[in-house]
Amino acid sequence: MKQRLKYIFLSLGLISLGVASYFSYTLWRVLSIGTAYQAKQFCSGVFVSGRTRESIFNQDVLAEIKGLSALEQSIVKSIQVQIDRPQQSVTASSFDWIKHQAIFRDGLGCTLVIDSSPAKLRSQVKSMRLAPQELNERWLEGQTEQETPEINQKLLKEALNRVFQQQHTRAVVIVYQGQIVAERYAPGFSAQMPLPGWSMTKSVINSLVGILVKEGKLSLTDKNLMPQWNNRGDRRSEITLDSMLRMSSGLKFNETESNPLGDLIQMLFGRANVADYAANQPLEAALDTKWQYSSGTTNIISRVIRNALRNDADYLTFPRRALFDRLGMKSAVIEPDASGTFVGSSFMYATARDWARFGLFYLQDGVWEGQRILPQGWVKYSRTPTELSPKKNYGAHFWLMNIATPSGKKQILTAQGFQDQYIAIIPSHQLVIVHLGKNETSTREQFIPQILAAFAIMN
Repeated sequence: MKQRLKYIFLSLGLISLGVASYFSYTLWRVLSIGTAYQAKQFCSGVFVSGRTRESIFNQDVLAEIKGLSALEQSIVKSIQVQIDRPQQSVTASSFDWIKHQAIFRDGLGCTLVIDSSPAKLRSQVKSMRLAPQELNERWLEGQTEQETPEINQKLLKEALNRVFQQQHTRAVVIVYQGQIVAERYAPGFSAQMPLPGWSMTKSVINSLVGILVKEGKLSLTDKNLMPQWNNRGDRRSEITLDSMLRMSSGLKFNETESNPLGDLIQMLFGRANVADYAANQPLEAALDTKWQYSSGTTNIISRVIRNALRNDADYLTFPRRALFDRLGMKSAVIEPDASGTFVGSSFMYATARDWARFGLFYLQDGVWEGQRILPQGWVKYSRTPTELSPKKNYGAHFWLMNIATPSGKKQILTAQGFQDQYIAIIPSHQLVIVHLGKNETSTREQFIPQILAAFAIMN
Protein backbone atom coordinates (compact mmCIF):
# COMPACT_ATOMS: atom_id res chain seq x y z
CA MET A 1 0.00 0.00 0.00
CA LYS A 2 2.82 2.41 0.89
CA GLN A 3 4.50 1.61 -2.41
CA ARG A 4 1.25 2.31 -4.30
CA LEU A 5 0.80 5.64 -2.50
CA LYS A 6 4.37 6.50 -3.32
CA TYR A 7 3.72 5.95 -7.02
CA ILE A 8 0.44 7.89 -6.82
CA PHE A 9 2.09 10.89 -5.18
CA LEU A 10 4.99 10.70 -7.63
CA SER A 11 2.55 10.62 -10.56
CA LEU A 12 0.58 13.54 -9.15
CA GLY A 13 3.79 15.46 -8.66
CA LEU A 14 4.86 14.86 -12.24
CA ILE A 15 1.42 15.84 -13.52
CA SER A 16 1.49 19.01 -11.42
CA LEU A 17 4.96 19.81 -12.70
CA GLY A 18 3.80 19.22 -16.27
CA VAL A 19 0.75 21.42 -15.79
CA ALA A 20 2.86 24.15 -14.17
CA SER A 21 5.39 23.92 -17.02
CA TYR A 22 2.63 24.13 -19.62
CA PHE A 23 1.07 27.20 -18.03
CA SER A 24 4.49 28.82 -17.56
CA TYR A 25 5.28 28.25 -21.23
CA THR A 26 1.87 29.55 -22.29
CA LEU A 27 2.30 32.62 -20.08
CA TRP A 28 5.73 33.21 -21.58
CA ARG A 29 4.30 33.03 -25.10
CA VAL A 30 1.45 35.42 -24.24
CA LEU A 31 3.82 37.90 -22.58
CA SER A 32 6.20 37.63 -25.53
CA ILE A 33 3.40 38.56 -27.92
CA GLY A 34 2.20 41.31 -25.57
CA THR A 35 5.59 42.97 -25.35
CA ALA A 36 6.13 42.68 -29.11
CA TYR A 37 2.71 44.19 -29.78
CA GLN A 38 3.32 47.15 -27.50
CA ALA A 39 6.82 47.77 -28.86
CA LYS A 40 5.41 47.89 -32.38
CA GLN A 41 2.30 49.86 -31.35
CA PHE A 42 4.24 52.58 -29.54
CA CYS A 43 6.97 52.73 -32.20
CA SER A 44 4.54 53.31 -35.07
CA GLY A 45 2.36 55.57 -32.94
CA VAL A 46 5.24 57.83 -31.89
CA PHE A 47 7.55 57.82 -34.91
CA VAL A 48 5.08 57.32 -37.79
CA SER A 49 1.91 59.02 -36.53
CA GLY A 50 3.68 61.56 -34.32
CA ARG A 51 1.45 60.85 -31.33
CA THR A 52 2.39 61.19 -27.68
CA ARG A 53 3.11 58.30 -25.37
CA GLU A 54 0.15 59.34 -23.20
CA SER A 55 -2.22 59.41 -26.15
CA ILE A 56 -1.26 55.90 -27.23
CA PHE A 57 -1.57 54.49 -23.72
CA ASN A 58 -4.84 56.21 -22.83
CA GLN A 59 -6.62 55.92 -26.17
CA ASP A 60 -5.20 52.65 -27.48
CA VAL A 61 -3.82 50.41 -24.74
CA LEU A 62 -6.51 51.11 -22.14
CA ALA A 63 -9.25 50.86 -24.78
CA GLU A 64 -7.98 47.48 -25.94
CA ILE A 65 -7.89 45.87 -22.48
CA LYS A 66 -11.39 46.88 -21.38
CA GLY A 67 -12.83 43.49 -22.31
CA LEU A 68 -10.05 41.49 -20.65
CA SER A 69 -10.18 39.84 -17.25
CA ALA A 70 -8.62 41.56 -14.24
CA LEU A 71 -5.64 39.20 -14.42
CA GLU A 72 -5.15 39.84 -18.13
CA GLN A 73 -5.40 43.59 -17.60
CA SER A 74 -2.77 43.46 -14.87
CA ILE A 75 -0.46 41.49 -17.17
CA VAL A 76 -0.82 44.07 -19.95
CA LYS A 77 -0.30 46.96 -17.54
CA SER A 78 2.84 45.26 -16.22
CA ILE A 79 4.54 45.79 -19.58
CA GLN A 80 7.03 48.64 -19.37
CA VAL A 81 7.67 50.74 -22.48
CA GLN A 82 10.85 52.72 -23.07
CA ILE A 83 10.98 55.18 -25.96
CA ASP A 84 14.45 56.10 -27.23
CA ARG A 85 13.93 59.13 -29.43
CA PRO A 86 17.59 59.66 -30.45
CA GLN A 87 17.80 56.02 -31.60
CA GLN A 88 14.21 56.05 -32.88
CA SER A 89 13.38 52.80 -31.15
CA VAL A 90 10.97 51.41 -28.57
CA THR A 91 11.62 48.58 -26.12
CA ALA A 92 8.80 46.86 -24.24
CA SER A 93 9.54 44.51 -21.37
CA SER A 94 7.63 42.46 -18.83
CA PHE A 95 9.09 41.80 -15.36
CA ASP A 96 12.57 42.33 -16.86
CA TRP A 97 12.07 38.80 -18.20
CA ILE A 98 10.78 39.24 -21.72
CA LYS A 99 11.79 42.10 -24.01
CA HIS A 100 11.01 43.15 -27.57
CA GLN A 101 12.31 46.07 -29.56
CA ALA A 102 10.96 47.89 -32.60
CA ILE A 103 12.96 50.39 -34.63
CA PHE A 104 11.89 53.20 -36.95
CA ARG A 105 13.39 53.81 -40.39
CA ASP A 106 12.50 56.77 -42.60
CA GLY A 107 10.14 55.72 -45.37
CA LEU A 108 9.67 52.23 -43.92
CA GLY A 109 8.03 52.94 -40.58
CA CYS A 110 8.62 50.52 -37.71
CA THR A 111 9.84 46.93 -37.66
CA LEU A 112 10.09 44.45 -34.80
CA VAL A 113 13.65 43.30 -34.21
CA ILE A 114 13.26 39.51 -34.32
CA ASP A 115 16.17 37.19 -35.20
CA SER A 116 18.10 40.26 -36.29
CA SER A 117 19.71 43.42 -34.90
CA PRO A 118 18.92 47.13 -35.23
CA ALA A 119 22.17 47.68 -37.12
CA LYS A 120 21.38 44.94 -39.62
CA LEU A 121 17.86 46.25 -40.21
CA ARG A 122 19.10 49.82 -40.69
CA SER A 123 21.57 48.62 -43.31
CA GLN A 124 18.82 47.09 -45.49
CA VAL A 125 17.98 50.30 -47.32
CA LYS A 126 18.96 53.94 -47.56
CA SER A 127 16.84 56.50 -45.73
CA MET A 128 13.69 57.62 -47.55
CA ARG A 129 12.65 60.73 -45.68
CA LEU A 130 9.05 61.67 -46.44
CA ALA A 131 8.00 65.21 -47.28
CA PRO A 132 5.38 66.58 -44.87
CA GLN A 133 1.93 66.97 -46.34
CA GLU A 134 0.84 70.56 -46.84
CA LEU A 135 -2.62 71.45 -45.60
CA ASN A 136 -3.08 73.99 -48.40
CA GLU A 137 -2.11 71.57 -51.17
CA ARG A 138 -4.26 71.32 -54.25
CA TRP A 139 -6.29 68.17 -53.79
CA LEU A 140 -6.20 67.09 -57.39
CA GLU A 141 -4.94 68.78 -60.52
CA GLY A 142 -7.76 69.87 -62.78
CA GLN A 143 -11.47 70.19 -62.14
CA THR A 144 -14.34 68.02 -63.27
CA GLU A 145 -16.84 69.53 -65.66
CA GLN A 146 -19.82 68.39 -63.62
CA GLU A 147 -21.38 70.92 -61.31
CA THR A 148 -21.32 70.08 -57.63
CA PRO A 149 -24.85 69.07 -56.65
CA GLU A 150 -26.76 70.60 -53.77
CA ILE A 151 -25.56 68.87 -50.62
CA ASN A 152 -27.89 68.60 -47.67
CA GLN A 153 -25.51 70.15 -45.15
CA LYS A 154 -27.88 69.44 -42.27
CA LEU A 155 -27.92 65.69 -42.96
CA LEU A 156 -24.18 65.68 -43.60
CA LYS A 157 -23.44 67.42 -40.30
CA GLU A 158 -25.80 65.10 -38.42
CA ALA A 159 -24.08 62.04 -39.87
CA LEU A 160 -20.65 63.34 -38.93
CA ASN A 161 -21.77 64.34 -35.44
CA ARG A 162 -23.30 60.93 -34.87
CA VAL A 163 -20.28 58.91 -35.99
CA PHE A 164 -17.90 61.00 -33.88
CA GLN A 165 -20.10 61.18 -30.78
CA GLN A 166 -21.27 57.59 -30.64
CA GLN A 167 -18.10 55.88 -31.83
CA HIS A 168 -14.34 56.17 -31.43
CA THR A 169 -13.99 57.69 -34.89
CA ARG A 170 -10.69 59.48 -35.48
CA ALA A 171 -10.89 60.78 -39.03
CA VAL A 172 -13.41 61.14 -41.84
CA VAL A 173 -12.73 62.47 -45.34
CA ILE A 174 -15.42 62.61 -48.02
CA VAL A 175 -14.45 63.22 -51.64
CA TYR A 176 -17.00 64.08 -54.31
CA GLN A 177 -16.05 64.60 -57.96
CA GLY A 178 -12.37 64.67 -57.02
CA GLN A 179 -12.66 67.31 -54.30
CA ILE A 180 -12.84 67.10 -50.52
CA VAL A 181 -16.31 68.22 -49.48
CA ALA A 182 -16.21 67.15 -45.82
CA GLU A 183 -13.37 66.46 -43.40
CA ARG A 184 -13.28 66.05 -39.63
CA TYR A 185 -10.89 64.78 -36.97
CA ALA A 186 -11.23 63.76 -33.34
CA PRO A 187 -9.27 65.76 -30.73
CA GLY A 188 -5.61 64.79 -30.87
CA PHE A 189 -5.76 63.71 -34.52
CA SER A 190 -5.22 65.80 -37.65
CA ALA A 191 -5.07 65.90 -41.44
CA GLN A 192 -1.29 65.55 -41.27
CA MET A 193 -1.27 62.47 -39.03
CA PRO A 194 -0.68 59.09 -40.70
CA LEU A 195 -3.01 56.48 -39.21
CA PRO A 196 -3.08 52.69 -39.54
CA GLY A 197 -5.25 51.06 -42.15
CA TRP A 198 -4.72 47.52 -40.87
CA SER A 199 -6.29 45.21 -43.49
CA MET A 200 -6.93 48.10 -45.89
CA THR A 201 -3.26 47.44 -46.67
CA LYS A 202 -4.42 44.29 -48.47
CA SER A 203 -6.15 46.42 -51.09
CA VAL A 204 -2.92 48.38 -51.62
CA ILE A 205 -1.15 45.08 -52.24
CA ASN A 206 -3.80 44.46 -54.92
CA SER A 207 -2.62 47.61 -56.69
CA LEU A 208 1.07 46.66 -56.47
CA VAL A 209 0.27 43.29 -58.03
CA GLY A 210 -1.71 45.07 -60.74
CA ILE A 211 1.23 47.31 -61.58
CA LEU A 212 3.54 44.30 -61.94
CA VAL A 213 0.96 42.52 -64.08
CA LYS A 214 0.88 45.59 -66.33
CA GLU A 215 4.68 45.49 -66.53
CA GLY A 216 4.62 41.79 -67.43
CA LYS A 217 6.50 40.75 -64.27
CA LEU A 218 3.56 38.85 -62.79
CA SER A 219 0.54 37.00 -64.16
CA LEU A 220 -2.66 35.95 -62.43
CA THR A 221 -2.03 32.40 -63.64
CA ASP A 222 1.45 32.19 -62.08
CA LYS A 223 2.08 29.03 -60.01
CA ASN A 224 5.01 27.72 -57.95
CA LEU A 225 4.78 30.94 -55.98
CA MET A 226 6.97 29.96 -53.02
CA PRO A 227 10.20 27.89 -52.97
CA GLN A 228 8.95 25.57 -50.22
CA TRP A 229 6.02 24.56 -52.43
CA ASN A 230 8.17 23.31 -55.29
CA ASN A 231 8.85 19.84 -53.90
CA ARG A 232 7.56 16.98 -56.00
CA GLY A 233 4.00 16.08 -55.11
CA ASP A 234 3.37 19.28 -53.09
CA ARG A 235 -0.11 20.35 -54.17
CA ARG A 236 0.60 23.90 -52.97
CA SER A 237 2.67 24.38 -56.12
CA GLU A 238 -0.63 24.54 -58.04
CA ILE A 239 -1.84 27.61 -56.12
CA THR A 240 -2.22 30.55 -58.50
CA LEU A 241 -1.82 34.25 -57.87
CA ASP A 242 -5.48 34.69 -58.77
CA SER A 243 -6.58 32.22 -56.10
CA MET A 244 -4.40 34.02 -53.56
CA LEU A 245 -5.96 37.39 -54.37
CA ARG A 246 -9.41 35.82 -54.04
CA MET A 247 -8.59 34.03 -50.75
CA SER A 248 -9.36 30.61 -52.22
CA SER A 249 -5.91 28.99 -52.12
CA GLY A 250 -6.98 26.26 -49.69
CA LEU A 251 -4.15 27.05 -47.27
CA LYS A 252 -4.91 26.62 -43.60
CA PHE A 253 -4.77 29.79 -41.50
CA ASN A 254 -6.38 30.83 -38.22
CA GLU A 255 -7.41 34.48 -38.61
CA THR A 256 -8.80 34.83 -35.05
CA GLU A 257 -7.77 38.27 -33.85
CA SER A 258 -8.44 37.61 -30.16
CA ASN A 259 -6.20 34.54 -29.84
CA PRO A 260 -2.63 35.60 -28.96
CA LEU A 261 -1.40 32.11 -29.78
CA GLY A 262 -3.27 31.84 -33.10
CA ASP A 263 -1.74 32.13 -36.55
CA LEU A 264 -2.59 35.80 -37.13
CA ILE A 265 -1.06 37.21 -33.95
CA GLN A 266 1.90 34.83 -33.97
CA MET A 267 2.68 35.79 -37.57
CA LEU A 268 2.41 39.55 -37.04
CA PHE A 269 4.16 39.85 -33.68
CA GLY A 270 6.10 36.64 -33.14
CA ARG A 271 7.92 35.90 -36.38
CA ALA A 272 10.76 37.51 -38.28
CA ASN A 273 9.46 36.24 -41.63
CA VAL A 274 5.69 36.60 -42.04
CA ALA A 275 5.59 35.14 -45.55
CA ASP A 276 7.43 31.96 -44.62
CA TYR A 277 5.21 31.46 -41.57
CA ALA A 278 2.11 31.60 -43.79
CA ALA A 279 3.62 29.61 -46.66
CA ASN A 280 4.57 26.76 -44.33
CA GLN A 281 0.91 26.17 -43.45
CA PRO A 282 -0.61 23.00 -44.94
CA LEU A 283 -3.49 22.77 -47.36
CA GLU A 284 -6.86 22.18 -45.73
CA ALA A 285 -8.86 22.18 -48.96
CA ALA A 286 -8.28 21.72 -52.67
CA LEU A 287 -7.52 24.80 -54.72
CA ASP A 288 -10.56 27.02 -55.40
CA THR A 289 -12.95 24.88 -53.35
CA LYS A 290 -12.98 26.89 -50.10
CA TRP A 291 -12.92 30.61 -49.30
CA GLN A 292 -10.81 31.50 -46.26
CA TYR A 293 -10.01 35.10 -45.36
CA SER A 294 -6.32 35.03 -44.46
CA SER A 295 -3.77 37.70 -43.65
CA GLY A 296 -1.16 35.05 -44.22
CA THR A 297 -2.21 34.85 -47.86
CA THR A 298 -1.50 38.55 -48.40
CA ASN A 299 1.93 38.29 -46.82
CA ILE A 300 2.77 35.46 -49.19
CA ILE A 301 1.77 37.79 -52.04
CA SER A 302 4.09 40.43 -50.54
CA ARG A 303 6.90 37.90 -50.89
CA VAL A 304 5.80 37.05 -54.45
CA ILE A 305 6.15 40.75 -55.30
CA ARG A 306 9.62 40.74 -53.75
CA ASN A 307 10.64 37.70 -55.77
CA ALA A 308 9.35 39.29 -58.97
CA LEU A 309 11.47 42.41 -58.44
CA ARG A 310 14.56 40.31 -57.61
CA ASN A 311 16.37 43.21 -55.94
CA ASP A 312 15.66 44.00 -52.31
CA ALA A 313 16.60 47.68 -52.59
CA ASP A 314 14.17 48.04 -55.51
CA TYR A 315 11.54 46.11 -53.56
CA LEU A 316 11.68 48.30 -50.45
CA THR A 317 11.28 51.45 -52.56
CA PHE A 318 8.74 49.90 -54.95
CA PRO A 319 5.48 51.04 -53.26
CA ARG A 320 6.75 54.61 -53.19
CA ARG A 321 8.11 54.68 -56.73
CA ALA A 322 5.33 52.72 -58.38
CA LEU A 323 2.29 54.00 -56.49
CA PHE A 324 2.56 56.48 -53.63
CA ASP A 325 4.63 59.15 -55.41
CA ARG A 326 2.48 58.92 -58.53
CA LEU A 327 -0.71 59.45 -56.51
CA GLY A 328 0.78 62.15 -54.27
CA MET A 329 0.44 59.94 -51.18
CA LYS A 330 3.32 61.66 -49.42
CA SER A 331 2.61 60.21 -45.99
CA ALA A 332 2.13 56.56 -46.92
CA VAL A 333 4.42 53.79 -45.66
CA ILE A 334 4.09 50.01 -45.65
CA GLU A 335 6.16 48.54 -42.84
CA PRO A 336 8.33 45.45 -43.49
CA ASP A 337 9.12 42.56 -41.17
CA ALA A 338 12.65 41.78 -39.99
CA SER A 339 13.33 39.65 -43.08
CA GLY A 340 12.61 42.64 -45.32
CA THR A 341 9.18 41.59 -46.64
CA PHE A 342 6.33 44.08 -46.39
CA VAL A 343 3.65 43.09 -43.92
CA GLY A 344 1.10 43.66 -46.66
CA SER A 345 -1.73 42.22 -44.64
CA SER A 346 -1.75 44.85 -41.94
CA PHE A 347 1.03 47.41 -41.52
CA MET A 348 0.38 50.47 -43.66
CA TYR A 349 0.03 54.03 -42.35
CA ALA A 350 -1.25 57.07 -44.24
CA THR A 351 -3.17 60.25 -43.58
CA ALA A 352 -6.92 60.16 -44.12
CA ARG A 353 -6.40 62.35 -47.18
CA ASP A 354 -3.91 59.88 -48.65
CA TRP A 355 -6.23 56.96 -47.98
CA ALA A 356 -8.82 59.02 -49.87
CA ARG A 357 -6.40 59.46 -52.75
CA PHE A 358 -6.10 55.70 -52.95
CA GLY A 359 -9.89 55.35 -53.03
CA LEU A 360 -10.14 58.00 -55.72
CA PHE A 361 -7.53 56.11 -57.74
CA TYR A 362 -9.84 53.06 -57.88
CA LEU A 363 -12.89 55.23 -58.48
CA GLN A 364 -11.03 56.49 -61.58
CA ASP A 365 -10.39 52.92 -62.80
CA GLY A 366 -6.68 52.92 -61.94
CA VAL A 367 -5.97 56.16 -63.80
CA TRP A 368 -4.39 59.20 -62.14
CA GLU A 369 -4.20 62.61 -63.81
CA GLY A 370 -4.65 61.04 -67.22
CA GLN A 371 -2.02 58.34 -66.75
CA ARG A 372 -3.06 54.70 -66.60
CA ILE A 373 -1.25 53.01 -63.72
CA LEU A 374 -3.26 49.80 -63.34
CA PRO A 375 -3.94 47.51 -66.30
CA GLN A 376 -7.11 48.06 -68.29
CA GLY A 377 -9.84 46.02 -66.59
CA TRP A 378 -7.93 45.54 -63.32
CA VAL A 379 -10.46 47.43 -61.19
CA LYS A 380 -13.28 45.44 -62.80
CA TYR A 381 -11.39 42.25 -61.97
CA SER A 382 -10.89 43.44 -58.38
CA ARG A 383 -14.59 44.11 -57.89
CA THR A 384 -15.80 40.92 -59.56
CA PRO A 385 -17.31 38.74 -56.79
CA THR A 386 -15.44 35.62 -55.76
CA GLU A 387 -18.05 32.88 -56.12
CA LEU A 388 -16.85 31.03 -53.02
CA SER A 389 -17.02 34.04 -50.69
CA PRO A 390 -19.99 34.31 -48.30
CA LYS A 391 -22.81 36.23 -49.99
CA LYS A 392 -20.33 36.80 -52.83
CA ASN A 393 -19.12 39.85 -50.94
CA TYR A 394 -15.40 39.56 -51.69
CA GLY A 395 -13.58 40.39 -54.88
CA ALA A 396 -9.80 40.30 -55.24
CA HIS A 397 -8.43 41.77 -52.01
CA PHE A 398 -11.41 44.15 -51.84
CA TRP A 399 -14.73 43.72 -50.07
CA LEU A 400 -18.05 44.31 -51.80
CA MET A 401 -20.96 45.92 -49.97
CA ASN A 402 -24.59 46.15 -51.06
CA ILE A 403 -26.34 49.26 -49.77
CA ALA A 404 -30.14 49.33 -49.90
CA THR A 405 -31.56 52.49 -51.47
CA PRO A 406 -35.08 53.48 -52.60
CA SER A 407 -34.02 52.77 -56.18
CA GLY A 408 -32.57 49.37 -55.31
CA LYS A 409 -29.29 47.95 -54.05
CA LYS A 410 -26.04 49.69 -54.96
CA GLN A 411 -22.77 47.79 -54.94
CA ILE A 412 -19.92 49.56 -53.20
CA LEU A 413 -16.26 48.59 -53.47
CA THR A 414 -14.57 48.80 -50.06
CA ALA A 415 -11.18 48.40 -48.47
CA GLN A 416 -11.72 47.34 -44.86
CA GLY A 417 -9.48 47.06 -41.82
CA PHE A 418 -9.51 46.03 -38.18
CA GLN A 419 -11.11 48.44 -35.68
CA ASP A 420 -13.36 50.08 -38.27
CA GLN A 421 -11.02 51.40 -40.93
CA TYR A 422 -12.63 51.59 -44.34
CA ILE A 423 -12.68 53.28 -47.72
CA ALA A 424 -16.01 53.16 -49.54
CA ILE A 425 -15.68 53.67 -53.30
CA ILE A 426 -18.90 54.47 -55.17
CA PRO A 427 -18.00 54.93 -58.87
CA SER A 428 -21.58 55.52 -60.04
CA HIS A 429 -21.69 58.70 -57.93
CA GLN A 430 -18.03 59.79 -57.97
CA LEU A 431 -17.91 59.48 -54.20
CA VAL A 432 -15.20 58.23 -51.82
CA ILE A 433 -15.74 57.94 -48.07
CA VAL A 434 -12.80 57.36 -45.71
CA HIS A 435 -13.36 56.40 -42.07
CA LEU A 436 -10.55 55.76 -39.58
CA GLY A 437 -11.17 54.85 -35.96
CA LYS A 438 -10.81 52.38 -33.14
CA ASN A 439 -14.19 50.68 -32.81
CA GLU A 440 -15.14 47.18 -31.76
CA THR A 441 -18.13 47.21 -34.13
CA SER A 442 -18.31 48.67 -37.59
CA THR A 443 -20.07 51.91 -38.51
CA ARG A 444 -20.21 51.05 -42.23
CA GLU A 445 -23.81 49.86 -42.42
CA GLN A 446 -25.13 53.04 -40.81
CA PHE A 447 -22.66 55.77 -41.78
CA ILE A 448 -22.39 55.14 -45.52
CA PRO A 449 -26.18 55.32 -46.17
CA GLN A 450 -26.38 58.46 -44.03
CA ILE A 451 -23.70 60.11 -46.16
CA LEU A 452 -25.44 58.99 -49.35
CA ALA A 453 -28.66 60.51 -48.07
CA ALA A 454 -26.87 63.83 -47.46
CA PHE A 455 -25.83 63.86 -51.10
CA ALA A 456 -29.40 63.18 -52.24
CA ILE A 457 -27.99 60.07 -53.94
CA MET A 458 -30.44 57.70 -52.38
CA ASN A 459 -33.52 59.46 -53.75
